[in-house]
Amino acid sequence: MLSSVLSVRLSDAERSLLEVAAGHARLKLGDFIRRRALEAAEAELLERNTIVIPSSRWEEIEALVNAPARVLPVVKELASYAPTWKP
Repeated sequence: MLSSVLSVRLSDAERSLLEVAAGHARLKLGDFIRRRALEAAEAELLERNTIVIPSSRWEEIEALVNAPARVLPVVKELASYAPTWKP
C-alpha cells in the first residue's frame, strides 16, 4: 500500500504532455508518473561506473587482474559459432 505523497510543480504544458502520454499508456496520470520516475531512477543507478574495492582486498584484486587468462570451454564454444548476421 502506498504511504507517501510527493508534490511536484508543473507548467500547464508539462502536465498536458504527461496526461497525453499517460493516456497512450492507458494509465492514470499518477500511476504513469510513478512508473516512469521509478524506471528513470533505476536506470540512473544502473549507469553508475564507480566500483569501490576495500583496501583489505586490494592485493587479491590485483592478483586476479594480473593472472594469466583462463580458457573457459563455454566461451570457447560460443566463439566457434558464426554470428547470426553473417550467412
